[in-house]
Amino acid sequence: MYLSDIKSNRDSRKSRKRVGRGVGSGLGKTAGRGHKGQKSRAGGFHKVGFEGGQMPLHRRLPKRGFIPHNSTSTKEIRLSVIAKAFRTVNGLDDLRNAGLISRSVRAVKVLYDKDIDTVLALKGLSISTNAKKAIISAGGTAE
Repeated sequence: MYLSDIKSNRDSRKSRKRVGRGVGSGLGKTAGRGHKGQKSRAGGFHKVGFEGGQMPLHRRLPKRGFIPHNSTSTKEIRLSVIAKAFRTVNGLDDLRNAGLISRSVRAVKVLYDKDIDTVLALKGLSISTNAKKAIISAGGTAE
């Protein structure tokens, strides 16, 4: 068997529709466009969402919510998670490299969840007051 011998099955490929070629073709007379109206005409185009002059659905429904494009996406991280992964943190890049936050996060806040034993040095993150107390009581620094 050769590649040149391979052929598709006889009826596997449909022949294209020949529109407007007489009654016997099944698509004669109106050529599958129905009777009258804008869509039956050549060039009968209307924009997406147009409902023939009726108030379109996207204008009838109420609009809710708005997400500003310049909003900063802030993520909260528990103090115990940072204590397990680090000894020193210098900004967001350390957290990104460790896989704790995604690239889209612009700001991080460290929240207190329980007391820690490890000595931490945090820099360039916003820290809650309780988390700051816990870090300092463990002998660490928070800027």
